Amino acid sequence: MYDMKALYEANSVRHACELLLAHPGAKVIAGGSDVLVQMREGRLAGCELVSIYGLDELRGISLDEDDTLRILPLTSFSHITKHPLINEIIPVLGEAVDMVGGPQVRNIGTIGGNTCNGVTSADSASTLHAWNAVMEITGIGGTRQLSIKEFYVSAGKVALLPGEILTAILIRNADYEGYKGHYIKYAMRNAMDIATTGCSVNVKLTADKKTIEDARIAYGVAGPVPMRAPSAEAAVRGLPANAETAELFGKTALQDVNPRTSWRANREFRLHLCETLAKRALLKAIELSGGEI
Repeated sequence: MYDMKALYEANSVRHACELLLAHPGAKVIAGGSDVLVQMREGRLAGCELVSIYGLDELRGISLDEDDTLRILPLTSFSHITKHPLINEIIPVLGEAVDMVGGPQVRNIGTIGGNTCNGVTSADSASTLHAWNAVMEITGIGGTRQLSIKEFYVSAGKVALLPGEILTAILIRNADYEGYKGHYIKYAMRNAMDIATTGCSVNVKLTADKKTIEDARIAYGVAGPVPMRAPSAEAAVRGLPANAETAELFGKTALQDVNPRTSWRANREFRLHLCETLAKRALLKAIELSGGEI
């Protein structure tokens, strides 16, 4: 069923990097919910695999000394959804990854795999964009960090160099303190389906809960890679937290998105979704922040 040339099992992060350098065409496999499907379909027939699934050092969620939230790449979707730090700090991420596939996929699938496959429809990717996530990447020469925007290079391609793997997803205190978020996934089915369009919105209100101090919005399937809509974000800063502002938010977001027509939906419908989901997600985020519409 699975046509592979060889499977190598890494015993450390450094060993994984060494294996990837020694076998340039090899693919990293963690949970396998993406790679094994591609192998079965023949797209990765005869490939070499480097398994990092046994590296417990890449599994878990914690806070650094400066209160940066550190999410390790082998953490499964199910663990993210249930983790107390996620539920306390950014519950919307747990809600977003709980929409991935079915229970079996969420138990085995990892957030690292979901981001490293580079697809625009990944439910975690748009949500992480809205939190200004920073991607920690490790190779033989050491560790470097990239913003998640820089990490996504083009459709299906991320900024991992030969011999590098993702070792953490970081969300800094300044990017989550005081914010509440909401994610909406539109798909043709309620479960086991890829997003037609996904929209994640975070908002920070003033102390009186009447004005938008800051807003961030990110989309999946609104372009070739997950993306922010900076025009919409700028348009609503300092405006009242009300329905009129939400209307402006949705309309202005259309200046930044560029969805395509596919068998799932045509461009015009996706543009409609981008506007509608932005309005709904902002209103819900305002509500979660204690605002009254």
